[in-house]
Amino acid sequence: MGKASRRERKDRKDKVVPAPFVARPFEGLAGETDWVAMREFIPAATASVDFTYAGRSGQATVATVLPLAWPALHRATDNGGHVLIAMQSGGGSGDASRDLAAALIAALELEPGQPLTAVPRPTFDTPRLQDLITSTTFEPTLYDGFDFWVEDGDLDDDGKASLERANEAVALTRRLAPDQSAYWCRVGDRSFVRWVLGCDEDTATNALARLIAADEAGLGEGRLLGAFRASGLLVPVWEVDTQLEPEAVVDDFSSVTERFEDHVAADEPLDVEQRRARDRLVSRQLTIR
Repeated sequence: MGKASRRERKDRKDKVVPAPFVARPFEGLAGETDWVAMREFIPAATASVDFTYAGRSGQATVATVLPLAWPALHRATDNGGHVLIAMQSGGGSGDASRDLAAALIAALELEPGQPLTAVPRPTFDTPRLQDLITSTTFEPTLYDGFDFWVEDGDLDDDGKASLERANEAVALTRRLAPDQSAYWCRVGDRSFVRWVLGCDEDTATNALARLIAADEAGLGEGRLLGAFRASGLLVPVWEVDTQLEPEAVVDDFSSVTERFEDHVAADEPLDVEQRRARDRLVSRQLTIR
């Protein structure tokens, strides 16, 4: 074999394979729909997860965002350190699970008290969250601001300024039901309900189309605006009376979930009106990431 051929084989062997695109990156994790909600639209929340990596076990905190848009932070604690990773830090490889796993791994290598300002580019060989997370539940805790960033005054002046700006912009958000990833939020003088559906996109779209065709898609007096796709799942959005507090929407939401589940279970083909409703619904859909 000539030198050129040997060199070509070595180059192919050493070539870094990029991380593949994954349309539904959180599939297989406990609480997939809440992972999606925290990534896409919940403004201020945290959740604790257990993990194992390279023979070590521990607990980390998943946050919606961190100061100065850091992807992760290795916070100094009395016990040595605690890692936080941010769901909404932006950018990435096309697989949000690998991106977050890479942030977690990189933050573990930092000295306590140090932020991670950039995530190493994940590759095909980078573990995914599904390889690291051992938790069997995922339960976000929602906040009205980002004061969870601060522990024992560990923010510098830039961090404090970032905290103040973030608190001014946060939208009031509440969970509607403990067993559903449905969230009420108030944005300015309008209120909305977003519900992350856990079934596959085609099934969810067909069930919504059946709801619409049967004139059952309203949330009380609130109207279904449409739906968007996020991390491989469908998220319908309703606009509701902004004078109502979230507690006043809970019963109507429960009724919608029951009707939706009935339509999910239906196995007959869509009729003409249902197909028209589906076409209208799909024509207004947006894909977010």
